[in-house]
Amino acid sequence: MAEDDTQSRMQLYRELVLRYEKLDEEIDAFIAKHGSVDQMATSYLAKYRALARQREDLQNEMRFLERQLKLDDDQTT
Repeated sequence: MAEDDTQSRMQLYRELVLRYEKLDEEIDAFIAKHGSVDQMATSYLAKYRALARQREDLQNEMRFLERQLKLDDDQTT
């Protein structure tokens, strides 16, 4: 993998981590305001699930990049 490509992927990874952390904080605040998932009103549960799905998608993207970067590191040594 070219150095520029690795740097681009690392930058993307950092951006994903920041987005993930921000969304995680938003979910924590949402739970604090509307109660635990087990006690949450149905109208808020849909919003929580949408936020949780977004967080899961970000985490999957992060894991994908982690694997790519790790594979590339293994290939260069």
